[in-house]
Amino acid sequence: MKPIKIWLLSLLMVFCSGLHAERIKDLVSIEGVRSNQLIGHGLVVGLDGSGDQTTQTPFTVQSVINMLTQLGTTLPAGTNLQLKNVAAVMVTASLPAFARPGQTIDVTVSSLGNAKSLRGGTLLMTPLKGGDGQVYAVAQGNVLVSGAGASSAGGGASVQVNHLSVGRLSGGATVERGVPTELGQGEHISIELTTTDFSTARRVVEVINERFAPDTAVAVNGRVIRLRAPASADERVTFIGQIESLEITPAQTSAKVIVNARTGSIVMNQAVMIQACAVAHGNLTVVINSEPVISQPSPLSTQGQTVVAERAQVEIRADKSGLTMVKAGVSLGDVVKSLNAIGATPQDLLAILQAMKAAGALRAELEII
Repeated sequence: MKPIKIWLLSLLMVFCSGLHAERIKDLVSIEGVRSNQLIGHGLVVGLDGSGDQTTQTPFTVQSVINMLTQLGTTLPAGTNLQLKNVAAVMVTASLPAFARPGQTIDVTVSSLGNAKSLRGGTLLMTPLKGGDGQVYAVAQGNVLVSGAGASSAGGGASVQVNHLSVGRLSGGATVERGVPTELGQGEHISIELTTTDFSTARRVVEVINERFAPDTAVAVNGRVIRLRAPASADERVTFIGQIESLEITPAQTSAKVIVNARTGSIVMNQAVMIQACAVAHGNLTVVINSEPVISQPSPLSTQGQTVVAERAQVEIRADKSGLTMVKAGVSLGDVVKSLNAIGATPQDLLAILQAMKAAGALRAELEII
């Protein structure tokens, strides 16, 4: 009996390993608590000759002239600036929820012109605006570029590591204006699942009601769950913190196959299932060779001339292919094993999966990105 008990215990451990609990914090977001995107146009100066070619980027010169004018320096009319150490950039940042004036946020600086590198440059004061056109932060500081580049004096050889036209400023922007964020309306707070799933929403409601009062949580739909929360702000923060720490076992997601048509990447989740079907897989290869044919005039000819023509040879080769039987699979491993048995490449699988979906043999949602 002892070996049987050990076997049953091992089977139970394997079964339980497939069930994993996740925190509600990792599955939901608080309605109204969101970040806001900021953008601005600025200048990076102090580059070592790797800035914009101003003859090809007139907006860089215009930005420099506008900046100098605001600082009290007026250039004579018709001045042709030939700058090599300046680059026009776009500055982007994300303003987090509850951000207050005086706090700092990270910004990303991206070259707008044809600058070779932003390494070693300094971003000048750049206002960052939101979608409403208001300034919410101001960025300035040294640009950190995690890359390196080198080229020979003759321009014949160059070496580049990582991307040189994008940099980052850690804490490089100071918040000047906050965005009001309402933590719920009245006595209710709504939380939203990151993925619409009625089964997971039901489990979240059950766990919350079991931890608190029976009517604390109510599922509005497959994504939104309405909570009855305390009135005071301090109690609400404590209440939300307790809910975020609760753990649930999410429902199994719907079967889905993601196909990237540009790279040939295919990703399936564990719920993908295929029905028994037959697949004919074959490759057609077309080879075209072109070789020159020289035609010369006959000897002692006075009017003839040498003519060069092209002779093309077209060869079509078809690999041997047959009808392959794909057995029904109920797991991701069976699906991958069945498709690999055909000998198809990722690019071939794109067409095969589409045909299987059209035939009703692929029991999954096929999404092409």
